[in-house]
Amino acid sequence: MFIISRHGVRSPTWTSERLNQYAAEPWPEWGVPPGNLTPHGRVLMQFMGAYYREWLSSARLQTPQGCGDAGRICIHADTDQRTLETGRALAETLLPGCPVAVHSEPEGSRDPLFDPISAGIAKPDWEIAAKTVRERLGGNPRHFLDLHRAAFGTLQFVLTGGGSAPKKLLEPPEEVSVSVTGKSVQVNEQLSVASSLSESLLLEYTNGMQGKDLGWGRLDAGTLFRIFELHAAYADLTRRTLYLAQARSSNLLDYILLSMEQAVTGKAVPGALGRPGAAVLILSGHDTNLSNLSGMLGLSWHLPGYQPDDAPPGGALIFSLWQQPETGQYFVRTQYLAQTLQQMRSAIPLTMVAPPVKEDVAFAGCESAAKSIGCSWETFAKTLQKAIDNRFVSM
Repeated sequence: MFIISRHGVRSPTWTSERLNQYAAEPWPEWGVPPGNLTPHGRVLMQFMGAYYREWLSSARLQTPQGCGDAGRICIHADTDQRTLETGRALAETLLPGCPVAVHSEPEGSRDPLFDPISAGIAKPDWEIAAKTVRERLGGNPRHFLDLHRAAFGTLQFVLTGGGSAPKKLLEPPEEVSVSVTGKSVQVNEQLSVASSLSESLLLEYTNGMQGKDLGWGRLDAGTLFRIFELHAAYADLTRRTLYLAQARSSNLLDYILLSMEQAVTGKAVPGALGRPGAAVLILSGHDTNLSNLSGMLGLSWHLPGYQPDDAPPGGALIFSLWQQPETGQYFVRTQYLAQTLQQMRSAIPLTMVAPPVKEDVAFAGCESAAKSIGCSWETFAKTLQKAIDNRFVSM
């Protein structure tokens, strides 16, 4: 089973000074540095690890007791504090008291699995990247913002309560522009800022904040859902656009393919994660990785309470490999799962009786396959090979 997980609930990556430019009152204090996993978020990932233990045990991929399976579990985390601590929290409850190692690149380095551009592995043509984003906007970039104007208004009200802030979300020109800035494609400030602010409010909600610390008393689940369409729209445009997704995650997808090939053959494959015989491979990464992979493969999900294709804290894309006893043929089942907003907010333990929400995800060419069986290994492998752009792969 290959689990590609987002890290758990973190504090906003923006500083308080930057956040406060867009609000009439100060944002709450988090008690941890910007971008770090919170204590609440760590507990939630421990709950996820306990659920994975129960789920994997029911599927006979690990024994429910003892440490005999510790060597058959491989966890690899990005180098950020939030991804490392997420990996450690999962390890603590996946096999409690057992030596499950969390591997990562050296501190301060860039891991090409999670960020191949910063690591120097992938070198996209940024003008082509910008062009592909513009093409997705069509001939009327202003229309894109018009579609989400109600969500902008709701977000503005939560931020100011009808008062004023040093900066407004929507200022002329009121259309989406796309430009190249250094080694990235930038859309205009309105959408990128709205995405970051709505994400910060989601983090307040899932971190269990109360009273004025939760959107200044103006945020509930329904309001959060409405404003979070801005984050979903931004992620779809800047992370799921095919060329950008391939540049950022072809290297990751290649490692996933090699690792699953190793599981099918039982023989060591250069570049695969873990050893032959590994039962569970877990990557502790970011929502960007999940959005990139879904964009590359044309995957889509819609969990209750979330916007389409959302990748909330702790959510995971899962590829599980199964073998038919009668024929020996291998199949791959693709699923997406995440804790509900209420499970995160109230820190509700997860079990097979009270699980996270989960959805089977259709693969191109396998839409008609029975969900209980999935996609044939041959079709799955060909789909991944077709999606990978070898210009952005390290091997």
